[in-house]
Amino acid sequence: MLLAVENLHVSYGGIRALKGISFEVEEGKIVALIGANGAGKSTTLRTICGLVRAQSGRIEYKGTVVNKVPPYKIVGMGISMVPEGRRVFTRLTVLENLEMGAYSRGSSQEAKESLANVFKRFPRLQERKSQLAGTLSGGEQQMLAMGRALMSRPQLLLMDEPSMGLAPMLVEEIFSIIREINNSGTTILLVEQNAHMALSVAGSAYVLETGEIALSGPAAEMADNPEVRKCYLGE
Repeated sequence: MLLAVENLHVSYGGIRALKGISFEVEEGKIVALIGANGAGKSTTLRTICGLVRAQSGRIEYKGTVVNKVPPYKIVGMGISMVPEGRRVFTRLTVLENLEMGAYSRGSSQEAKESLANVFKRFPRLQERKSQLAGTLSGGEQQMLAMGRALMSRPQLLLMDEPSMGLAPMLVEEIFSIIREINNSGTTILLVEQNAHMALSVAGSAYVLETGEIALSGPAAEMADNPEVRKCYLGE
């Protein structure tokens, strides 16, 4: 198992954000976490990558407990995140943003290879490499955030709401790219409010409700589950 989360508890002040959640991510798969706003989805990702400290529980990556490992070391271990809201460096160029994602690479040659791979996957970023990131469209900024995360060549990519704020046509394009990234060998843990799109690409899924896992199973079964269809698929 690439990632195993066991009985994870996280609180912000007096608010219990995660109440003992457990789930697994198998290598080579896409696993979706779906749920309403405030369910704890983003907190889960931020805790896995070390930005939030768990109160208790266990996060195991490739057999190593990473609960107290600092974020920069977690990136070096092979976990990278595409944050909610894209969070690109607006005053830096597209190229400079991508280079920021390669800081953990061991050599400039590896960074060059990563950059070539990102430009191959995102031709628009190559066309705009000298452009300031703040002048890109929302879809292009999402591609830049994804490209920046891929610069470290992660084995596990955490994606937080990649479709947020995008037009339907761009959502289709972003999810097509997510499939391509997974087909090339990268495991993905996907947090997404667009449950329909998330379940269409994932192999398995977990439904989070107020810090607890309410449902879990194969994504196709979840898409047919009456409760999921009513609460998350708008039916």
